[in-house]
Amino acid sequence: MSFMRFSYWLRGDRPELGPDQRERLAIETARNRIFITGAMFIVGFTWITYGLVDASVLRQGNEPAVASGTDARELKTERADIVDRNGILLATDLPTNSLYADARVVKDPVESADMLLTALPDLDRDTLIRHLSSRKAFVWIRRNLTPEQQYEVNSLGVPGLNFQREERRVYPHGRLFSHVLGFTDIDNNGIAGAEREFDNELRINNGPLQLSVDTRVQYALEEEVESAMETYSAVGAAGLVMDVYTGEVIAMTSLPNFDPHRPGQAPADARFNRSTLGVYEMGSVFKLFNTAIALETGSATLNSAYDATEPLRVARFSIRDYHGENRWLTVPEILVHSSNIGSARMAMAFGGATQQKYLKKLGMLDKPEIELPEVGGPLVPNPWREINTMTIAFGHGIAVTPLQVVNGISTIANGGIRRPSTILRQDGAPAGERVFSRETSDLMRRLMRLVVTEGSGKNAEVAGYFLGGKTGTSEKLVNGRYVKNARMSTFVAAFPMQDPKYVVLVTLDEPKGTKKTYGFATAGWVSAPAVGKVVTRIAPLLGIEPANAKAPEIEQALQIELRKGERKLASF
Repeated sequence: MSFMRFSYWLRGDRPELGPDQRERLAIETARNRIFITGAMFIVGFTWITYGLVDASVLRQGNEPAVASGTDARELKTERADIVDRNGILLATDLPTNSLYADARVVKDPVESADMLLTALPDLDRDTLIRHLSSRKAFVWIRRNLTPEQQYEVNSLGVPGLNFQREERRVYPHGRLFSHVLGFTDIDNNGIAGAEREFDNELRINNGPLQLSVDTRVQYALEEEVESAMETYSAVGAAGLVMDVYTGEVIAMTSLPNFDPHRPGQAPADARFNRSTLGVYEMGSVFKLFNTAIALETGSATLNSAYDATEPLRVARFSIRDYHGENRWLTVPEILVHSSNIGSARMAMAFGGATQQKYLKKLGMLDKPEIELPEVGGPLVPNPWREINTMTIAFGHGIAVTPLQVVNGISTIANGGIRRPSTILRQDGAPAGERVFSRETSDLMRRLMRLVVTEGSGKNAEVAGYFLGGKTGTSEKLVNGRYVKNARMSTFVAAFPMQDPKYVVLVTLDEPKGTKKTYGFATAGWVSAPAVGKVVTRIAPLLGIEPANAKAPEIEQALQIELRKGERKLASF
């Protein structure tokens, strides 16, 4: 086609055609032009529509990120979930939107701040105006908005306000596992508890992190410990449940606790983990360790007797019994009557070096092994004198965590093998270190049962579950001095004693006596009943059925003779 003919075609003009033909050609040309123009409009509108859908739907309404050479506003990698031993969700990430401003685009910082305060009234006006006036390309206004807050802010239409999608850590059970799980900071970094201990693993996110705790048992433990704390007006409390064969922590509580979603609003006392970080003199609970050492080393048998007729004096110190029998006592009687004098004499027989050796094996002289950053080291005497050997025999002069006590009692009850404590679910019992023989463990089970049937642990008795344990009451050490009426009252028990499966501990910090306890606030009155209530609730959950006390196998497993001590020639 020549240039001239092409120009005629564009104008719809054909000089060589007649008038009728030229009219028809003009009409046809007009139609073509309309079709081409319409097609161009359709393509344009299609492109614009796609852009709108991409911006508002496919990109979830986010504002374009400012090109600043930083990844500060990139989508964070999701943090792995944390679940309990049965797969129940304990911690997870939920998507959330955070508000930021491009202060360069904000036209009127004061007016914009005032408008924003109508949607977020708790923001500080002066700080907000300063941020909006900063001329910075990116400044945070509020992290982790609720959907309602995001809607209200978006409805304001303030230029320069944008939303950034993030991940927020959520704890479905609230305060229940606060000291086990810990919490994360605003940027989802682990700050305390399991969140901090396993921060790297949770970030890698190779699947849920499964803990050893059981949500059902945790609920029961926390409710009963909290009830005891309120009943006896204690300032704090701790509770633990442990599998004696695996070292798994099935439940752990420390009261008061805190909301892991708002840890900064909790006082320091509420964030303090009394179960693993607090170290206390545990009192007569240590008599179980003392007796096990004596039986294991052969320095005593069940028939051995010790002089407890009068206080034991060492230099300027006097060791007395709370309710003295004022006579010679056999080993079973020393535990049943919780004799400090008898325990001290028993320790003198095997000596300080042996005592240190076994307490070391039991993990009492080192920081407890558990996957938590909040772990307290024990307070031990240095040098370890004779008087220390005597007082440690009944739980004074050494301070340990409740976790260490539960682990030590598990060692005594499980056949004598110590395994590290853990908050991770185990597939069977891990390898451990033998501390006591099976024979010593068997004798200790019978003695622990005797404390509940005949001694200070009677208030913990639960029909059919055969608890065995020991009470421990000690004066609190504050600023290097004992406070007379400020007690730590602890009861620890294993069950069922014919074949122990679990150990339960309840410690009350500064409990007060009530009319029902005749004013007493010792462990047998305030902590032992709480342990009994815990066992009543958790035993069915853990698949432990009550047994018949008259069954021959039960009687054979727990039978022990309680004989009165007789005067001996030797007096240790």
